[in-house]
This record gives sequence, structure tokens and C-alpha cells, in this order.
Amino acid sequence: MSAVAWTATGSLVAWVWLLLGQGFFWRTDVRLPPREEPAVWPSVGVVVPARDEAAVLAESLPSLLAQDYPGRAEVFLVDDGSSDGTGELARTLAERHGGLPLTVGSPGEPPAGWTGKLWAVRHGIGLARARDPEYLLLTDADIAHEPDSLRRLVAAARGGGGKGYDLVSQMARLRVESPWERLVVPAFVYFFAQLYPFRWIARKGARTAAAAGGCVLLRTDAAERARIPDAIRQAVIDDVALARAVKGSGGHIWLGLADGVDSVRPYPRLADLWRMVSRSAYAQLRHNVPLLVGTVAGLAVVYLVPPVALVAGLATGSRAAAVAGGLAWLVMTATYLPMLRYYRQPLTLALLLPGTAFLYLLMTVDSAVQHYRGRGAAWKGRTYTRPDPTAPEPSPEQP
Repeated sequence: MSAVAWTATGSLVAWVWLLLGQGFFWRTDVRLPPREEPAVWPSVGVVVPARDEAAVLAESLPSLLAQDYPGRAEVFLVDDGSSDGTGELARTLAERHGGLPLTVGSPGEPPAGWTGKLWAVRHGIGLARARDPEYLLLTDADIAHEPDSLRRLVAAARGGGGKGYDLVSQMARLRVESPWERLVVPAFVYFFAQLYPFRWIARKGARTAAAAGGCVLLRTDAAERARIPDAIRQAVIDDVALARAVKGSGGHIWLGLADGVDSVRPYPRLADLWRMVSRSAYAQLRHNVPLLVGTVAGLAVVYLVPPVALVAGLATGSRAAAVAGGLAWLVMTATYLPMLRYYRQPLTLALLLPGTAFLYLLMTVDSAVQHYRGRGAAWKGRTYTRPDPTAPEPSPEQP
């Protein structure tokens, strides 16, 4: 057989293994489990870090204030140095809509060794803990919640596995309206699930741990045990770091796809989506050049070789290359269909997954290039470089 045929066969073998051996990552039925409602509802502090979020806050914050929750719940929005009036708008929205009590705080600029979001989360947790909540809901300022969202999260956390979960997280349904969003966004969640199969995350003893930062319900004593957020203060991919810290300290965690938790942030242009992915892609690879090279090679073999081998095999008369490439592409396409159904997108987009994967390959390389140019993980006027392991430990007191 030719080199193309052998490479295509390797890709086919990889896809058969991904189909059957990677925690059935392609299935989209891991949803918040229905649970019996507790007799006594625990108190919850809702922490919302926000930096320059005035454009989306009017769609998201009222949904939090309107939560139909039988227990005591309060919202703590932390204005992280916004220049667009985010804090003032939050107060106006609370006065206009009513609902849950709202406190707006501001922590000031983050000290060295902290990302801005986690410094804001630390401040928000400090405000919430003054009310002694049993749970903390960490949610982003661009996330809109259905009225029963908090109720369902708490019920699931109380009943998970018979003893409850220490962390329950939902992957918010991202916006898919522009052509670029339709092409890139479902693939983003698909790739995430491939890296962190949801079924493995909930297993006690399994090493796989991840969360989705837009919606994380966390037991307060589990946060204290895992030293959240101080232990992950430099993390750019803070949701995965948070889940690892909680699971590593003995916590039981769960992650699934959301119903009724939606991101309202638009990414209308390819440039917007490119920044979203590239700002943290190299951090995901731990700023490791060999790992970057291996990732690029893996993406090429798994996603790009099948269509190339099919076309090359048909053009040159190499039946082995065409059959192996075509079968690998078929399996790839089949695994992507459930995610497209979840996002209510045309199933024909599955045929474009190799092209989307090539875009992600370029975004990952660009992320590394930006890192070595000194721009690191740039977001909203701040740039984060490689974490410094020698950074001093923070004071244990919450602000």
C-alpha cells in the first residue's frame, strides 16, 4: 500500500477508537439529571464576575434575579474594573426588575499572580460567604438562566449518586446565529467533549476533570477544602483548573450539556471566534512546544487525512486509500451529527468538520505565536503570560 493508504488506515483506526473508547464523547444525552426536590432548600450565593459586560448584561442579569428558588439566594456581581458602566447598569436592572437581592462590588486591579476573573471571583466569594451560603453558583455575565435553573442545579447536586455532588456544571448552549458561529461553535463543544468525556468526569477515581465556567454550582465547604480560587489564581482556563482542584481534594463532580442555560454573547465574525479560541489554546497545551507539535500532527492525521486520502485515492486509483479515507470520514461525520442536532443546525455541516478542524489547528498555532510575541492570553485589555510557579501564596483571608 502507498504511504497515503497507510496514513488513512491509521486515521481510520484512530476514529474507531474514538468512537468506542473515548467515553462515547459524541453522545449529547448527558444532561442535568432529574432529582427529587429537597425538603429544605440550602442557601446559595450567586457570584458573577463582570468586566465591560454592559452589552450583554440586560439579557443575562434579569434572568438571575428572576430565579424561582424556594430557599435563600442572593446575587453578587463583581465589577472588575469596567469602563462601560457595567456596575451602574447592574444596579439599574435590579431596581427595574426586582427579584433576588443584588450586591455590586469591586475588588480593584488584580495583584501580580492573579488573573482578573479569578481575582473578581475571590472578591465575590468573600462577599457571599459573609451570608454563610451552603452553595456558590459561579456564572458568567453573558449567561442567561431559565427561571428554574438554580432550582434544578441544587436538586441535582443534593441527589447526585445518592450522596450528592460537590460540583455540578453545565456547558451553556452557545449562540449560533451567524454563518461563522454555525461553522465553529458546535465544533468547539464537540472538541471539548472529546478532550474531556462527560461520562468520565462524574466517575469517582477517574482522572478526567473539567467544568464549564459559565455555570458552576459549588458546595462552599468543597471550595474551602480545594482552596478555591486561591489554588488556581493564575489559571487562564479556570473552569478546568477549578474542577481538577475540587476532584483532586476528594470532591465528586458532574458536567453535562445544558437545557435552559444559554450564552447571549455574540461572535458574529471569524475574528471574534478566533480570539475566543486562540487566547487560551496554547495554555491548554501547558505552553509546551512538543505537545503543540503533537497536537498539530494529531489534528492533521485524524481530521485532515480522511478527505485528502479519499480524493487522492479516487484520483490515483488507489482503492485502499479511498476506502480507508472514506470510512474514516464517515465515522467522523457520524460522531458530529448529535452535536449538530443539539444546536439545531443543518446536518450537512458535518461534512465540513475537516475544514473546521483546520481552522482550529491554525488558531492553536496562532495562540503559540502570540504567546512567544509576549501577548500571552489577551482578554479585555489584559494579557496573561505563562504562570509563574514562584508567585507568592495569597493571604488566606477573603477580601
